[in-house]
Parts: sequence; C-alpha cells; structure tokens
Amino acid sequence: MNFPHAAQIDDIQTDPQMPTFVRARYEPEIEAIDDPGAAARAEVATLPVEELEPGSTVAVGVGSRGIHDMVPVAEAVVEELQDRGFECTVVPAMGSHGGASPAGQLEILGTLGITEASLGCPIDARMDVESLGEVTVGDIAAEVFFSTAALEADAVLPINRVKAHTSFEGSFESGLCKMLVVGFGKQHGANAMHRVANAAGYEETIGTMLETILETVAILGGIALVENFRDTTATITAVSAGNLPGAEHELLEESYRRMASLPADEIDLLILDEIGKEISGTGMDTNVVGRYRKPTMEDPAFPDITVIYVRNLTEATKQNGYGIGLADLTRSAVTDEIDLQKVYANVLTSGSLSMAQLPVTLPDDRQALAAAATAMGAYSPERAKIAWVQNTTDLSEIVVSEPLFDQISADVEPIGREQLTFDGDQMQFHAVDR
Repeated sequence: MNFPHAAQIDDIQTDPQMPTFVRARYEPEIEAIDDPGAAARAEVATLPVEELEPGSTVAVGVGSRGIHDMVPVAEAVVEELQDRGFECTVVPAMGSHGGASPAGQLEILGTLGITEASLGCPIDARMDVESLGEVTVGDIAAEVFFSTAALEADAVLPINRVKAHTSFEGSFESGLCKMLVVGFGKQHGANAMHRVANAAGYEETIGTMLETILETVAILGGIALVENFRDTTATITAVSAGNLPGAEHELLEESYRRMASLPADEIDLLILDEIGKEISGTGMDTNVVGRYRKPTMEDPAFPDITVIYVRNLTEATKQNGYGIGLADLTRSAVTDEIDLQKVYANVLTSGSLSMAQLPVTLPDDRQALAAAATAMGAYSPERAKIAWVQNTTDLSEIVVSEPLFDQISADVEPIGREQLTFDGDQMQFHAVDR
C-alpha cells in the first residue's frame, strides 16, 4: 500500500502552533499487596487440593495479558502445587493470540517472562482441542471446545486478572470465566464463542458454555487478581469452581472501583505512545479511551475524545496491531511494522472487523499532529485540550496541554512546563522556564 509521501502532505496542510504543556503525576490513592507470591500460595491452600491423588497433574492456565505480578504469582502457584506432591503443566490459555500457533503463544509467554525455566515446569502450547458437546444459546447451536493439553491433566487451575472487558459488559467480563471458555478453547473455542456472542450476547454465551465446562472438566478452581490504578496487585483471591461465575461479580465491581482512568472527561487529542496485546486485548483499553467500535455496544459517555493518535506498537505485542482501528491517526512506522497475519487471526476469530481497519496514516509525528489539529476543528493553541500518555495502563505520568490541565482532576500534581518540538519529524517534549 502506498501512503502519501511527506512532500505531498506538506502541500496540503500546514504545521499548527502547539500550546505549552504540563508534565504531571497522576496518582490517586491505591492499595497494593506487598508479597503477591506469598498471597498466591496462601490462596492455593484454600482450594480443595486434598481431593487430588498424590502425583496428580494440574494444568495451570496463563494468558497473554501483561499482568504486573503474573510471573511471581504463577511461580508461587506452581511451587505450592509441587510442594504438595503434584505435577504441573502450564497451558497457554489465550484463544487465538500469537497467530493461533504454538510457537506464537510460546513467544508471547516468553516476552511476559513466563518460561519453563522460570516456572520450573513444562509448558504445553499445543493448539489441539476436544469438543465437550453442543450448547444452544438463544436459537444458535455451538460446540464447546477445550484444550487437549489441559484435558490430559487431572485438574485445571486458571490464573487471570479480573477486570472490565473491552467488548462487553455483564456480571462477569474479563477473568476466570472467559479464560475457561475462550482461552482454554484455543482458536476453535474462541471462534465458536465469538460467532454466537456477536448475535446472542457475550455474557449469555460465555455463561452457557461455562456450564458445560464446569460439568465435564475437573476444574480445581481459579486464582483471580484485581489490580489497582497503577496496575500493581491489589487483591489475590482463590475462587472455587462451584462459585463460578458468581464470585467474579464482586471481584469485577472491585476492579471497576480501582481501574485506571484518564483525569479528564473531554480531550481533543489523545496521543498514545504505544498499543499492544499485553496492554489490552484491543491494543488500547476501550474503557480508558471510551471507544468500543462494536455494533453490540454503545460508546460510554466519558471520556469524550475527538482524535486518537497512535505512535508505536509495543515490543511485546510482536507486531500484532489488533486494535489499531480504534485510532484515527497513526504513522508509517506503525503500519510498516504490523503483521497482518497475526491481526487477522484475531479479527477472523472474534468477528470484530473494525479492530483491523487502518486509520489515516501519515509519514511522521509532525504531519500527524497537523492532521489532528485540522480534525479537532477550529484549532487554537489557547483552547486545545491535548494529552499524551505512554499507554492505557501506564497513566501515572501524563503530559497535557495547559488548557486541559486547568480542567483536570485534583489527583494530578504538576512537575513542570514543557514545549512540544520536533527533532527532524519526531515529536519531543522539552522543559521550559515560566
């Protein structure tokens, strides 16, 4: 695809004057666990492990998200089970992520620090699944699939963060229930769920499929993490299989209270330095940016963001640009890097076609910001409400234009004034005296 060259764009638009910016710390009060590993070991002890025969194998499920304390928690869970005389196998429970291939899923786990060496047990990344039977949701029939590697174990124990989902709302969203249905379902299970959910609704579909899994698979329980504003661990809770999905409702409400958010309700331009699958299933957290772009969901009232500009993909996303369709603008460095095979594996599995749609692509930062100024409408540096953040999980330090700083919440502490300049065509912030 041939995007316009810089000279062609310069003939069409002019560079706007940028406002002065304020670099600030955004740090609402939080609660955090000092030793997540110790907390996880204590929670494993509350599960019915005594019902397992000595030497039994436990398939421990982990996903593709960049969960802050996943490595120490997973290590602790495996160690606790091994100390109790059980054998462990880690199973990637991430649906079609990693290009729907064993190598791709192992690569994702490796980027997150989850390896056989770090956990002290094998990782079985086979994509093979078995059918557990057929269910009907509304008037739609679908098969329920589950990982063969997990079924070969004597018990299954998923570890996952409970949080707001990026594509649906319900009494449970992203967490243990979804991991059991979609993550352990691998590509076939994820595809079957999305095919039905896009017509019949996510909560009803996942709930119906979950019933079959709980009836037919030896689920030991689950380890649920809830993170705080800084994405460190606030609580770790063991949930028995018999308490799913009900227990997730309370954990989800806690997650909503603690979740990260931008400190403003109205933003003209949000600059995201990076997006990636480890940050959110949609690259950027839709609950933070206020965009779903899904026919079954209305965008929330806040925040109201006119233009979103994405500058980079994370290293850990391994060129998977799924979610780039949520942006209005990006630069050639991003589109040049995107691996469409990985993006399409997610899109064709989930049915969320808009997530792969390319935004307007400009050669560099300078021209992208000029385009953003035009799209904002009646642009002036005295009124422009612009915010820059690293990504939608790392919000503890932000850079905002002075007109926006005057309107944001009291939890924001200014560090200093800065000016946006360009080194060549790359944007940079420089401290200025006032």
